[in-house]
Amino acid sequence: MNQNPVRSDNRFAFMTVTALFFMWGFISCMNDLLIPKFKADFNLTQFQANLVQFAFFGAYFLVSLAYFLISAAKGDPINKIGYKNGLVLGLVIAGIGCLLFYPAAETKQYALFLGALIVLGSGITIIQIAANPYVTILGPEETAPSRLNLSQGLNSLGYVITPLIGGVLLFGSKDLYTSAGGVGAVKVPYVGLGIAFILLAAIFKMISLPNFRQEGKVEAGVKVFRHKHFIWGWLAIFFYVGSEVTVGSILINYLMDPSVMGMPEDTSAKFLSFYWGGTMIGRLMGAISLSNIQQSRKYLFMALAAIGATAVIFANATFKENLTHGHYIDPGTILPYIGMVVMSFAFFVLGRSNPGKMVGLFALVAMALTAFSMGTKGEFALWSIIGIGLFNSIMWSNIFSLSIRGLGKDTSQGSSLLVMMIVGGAIMPLIQGALMDAFGVRASLSIVFVGYAYLVYFGFYGARADDLTADSAKSVGAGH
Repeated sequence: MNQNPVRSDNRFAFMTVTALFFMWGFISCMNDLLIPKFKADFNLTQFQANLVQFAFFGAYFLVSLAYFLISAAKGDPINKIGYKNGLVLGLVIAGIGCLLFYPAAETKQYALFLGALIVLGSGITIIQIAANPYVTILGPEETAPSRLNLSQGLNSLGYVITPLIGGVLLFGSKDLYTSAGGVGAVKVPYVGLGIAFILLAAIFKMISLPNFRQEGKVEAGVKVFRHKHFIWGWLAIFFYVGSEVTVGSILINYLMDPSVMGMPEDTSAKFLSFYWGGTMIGRLMGAISLSNIQQSRKYLFMALAAIGATAVIFANATFKENLTHGHYIDPGTILPYIGMVVMSFAFFVLGRSNPGKMVGLFALVAMALTAFSMGTKGEFALWSIIGIGLFNSIMWSNIFSLSIRGLGKDTSQGSSLLVMMIVGGAIMPLIQGALMDAFGVRASLSIVFVGYAYLVYFGFYGARADDLTADSAKSVGAGH
């Protein structure tokens, strides 16, 4: 049996597109650093500061909605222009959004920053609409979750290194970037990212990539919504992204809260590496678990991936600590984190490479960790909220792959509708911000608890809705 989940002639395309996953992971995590930065520099409430996520992820909703309406009326845009041109268009728009941070910083206008984030989010949306289904069709359908988990693992690497690079540039350090104060600090990273996006667009335009097209005109969304598993998955994307973004958005403020840790801002920022790094660990293990590698070798490769990824996360975080405070992190202090990595490995084994079952099991653990984060303080609260990242890991890849399963010519349109529900990352942080202003940071996590409760339902039932209906029909038929 072929153990490689990607066809040999598509490996270059897979690696190239996966590089984009890294880029938008980096840019998305920068929002988590912008929120406390803008909150302090503009003297904002938490609700106002969370408008950063509302602007960025709200663009996902608006662009995805526009994509859906265009595809319903005129036929699927990706089918017409091709995946490659879709990626190029998204990169150019994202680059323009990053460059708009320069005039926003020069004028010190919060509204202009939000406008730049809308443009940036629009570009990332187009990239996602094209890239996610593109990765799934570069190989066999049965290993699509494995490919998406691997790509998302690189996406998580972008999140891991952001607190180091972005944190130094935005917050400054003990010895470096001492002038990086105020909102003007955002000019350096975002102008650099803007140039990088536009250069990548030029590169993608010049290189050769496989261009897949589905035959037939997409019909006004009727067919895609006939699939019950797609509808449940559509909602699952909303709650997953909303929950993940909400936790990432408040992590710094959560750890700074006197009722939790009372940690300094620059110290709490390094723990973003552990939170988002957890998704990298889980996604790399998920890519191996859901591949067609021989079962006897899977667990060994998963263990090696977990060890390597944990080492990268720790090295990144301790280097950030050395830059900001002049010392390194004691490895003994992260033993609780290592313990949760081991626990996630055990749940992979329990999931038995079943994408739906793993979503349900991982969401169940995330619910428990959210409850602990709401009811405890100190070190226990610290590692509980960070551990949520580990169990977010396989959510996007598995939910997305399960949701577009069997959609055929409606795959691209289904993808746009799934990406639309990334709007959860805009809405749920706003709800959390309002709850935090009214009831405190720990009580505000109740919205996250609700999100994971729905994912438990999707994993164990919603993802199999069409299969269960078909089985019921067969049973009725057999009875007659």
